[in-house]
Amino acid sequence: MSGIAGVARGLGSGVGRVGAASLRAVHHIGGGTTLLVDALVALVRPPFVSPRQVVRQCAEVGVGSIPVVALTGLFSGMVLALQASDAFARFGAEDLVGTVVSLAMVREMGPVLAGIMVTARVGSAMAAELGSMRITEQIDALVTLATNPVRFLVLPRLLAATFMLPCLVLFADLIGIVGGWVVAVRLLGTNPALYEQRTLQFLDLDDLVLSLVKAAVFGAILASVSCYHGFTVTGGAREVGRAVTRSVVVSLIGILIFNYVLTAWAA
Repeated sequence: MSGIAGVARGLGSGVGRVGAASLRAVHHIGGGTTLLVDALVALVRPPFVSPRQVVRQCAEVGVGSIPVVALTGLFSGMVLALQASDAFARFGAEDLVGTVVSLAMVREMGPVLAGIMVTARVGSAMAAELGSMRITEQIDALVTLATNPVRFLVLPRLLAATFMLPCLVLFADLIGIVGGWVVAVRLLGTNPALYEQRTLQFLDLDDLVLSLVKAAVFGAILASVSCYHGFTVTGGAREVGRAVTRSVVVSLIGILIFNYVLTAWAA
């Protein structure tokens, strides 16, 4: 009987933990959605967001992320070319390397890797900055001064991430295709004219549109999640670090989930 009671208590404890985690997840999803809606309302309701703040955030999100996105795209394209060349050589189809690199970079690798790198670099900074402002009561001071903190702090970051990530993805796609060209043509001896022909042969406008839509959605996800976790920090500096970790993990999970959803929707 004692063994059965112990098993029952263990099961009850496990169910309780699962239920508590589910409630926390629902709470965070609701809070993040509410913050996103508040930001969109602030976008269309005067007083409008300052263009200077948006431009400053665009420089931070876009210009500051160019080096890491360029390196990520370059080596991703190079690895794709190496792997595709090795695989297609077994079937005598080496001329399709350019097709694989271009489609993989534009449809999947470019948006996903750029979203991940920008989340690691910019999303964590957003959560840390807003979390520090929350625990030092700077956000409360804005409310006291009759300044909408969502319009002043969240909306510029949301707009910058949504607008700049597609630009970064275009850059990553281009750099990745160039990296694939370097490996395929310069290292493996592929005909350059054939590589360029195959690169453009099966790549159409729908692929580019899907890539940009994914990038915009990923930008909105990382900005809204990071701002939410920073905006709702309670406690001290230790909680800021935990909020940064949560924001990065949740943003990456959201990017992967919506990547599948958008890919399935466009298929």
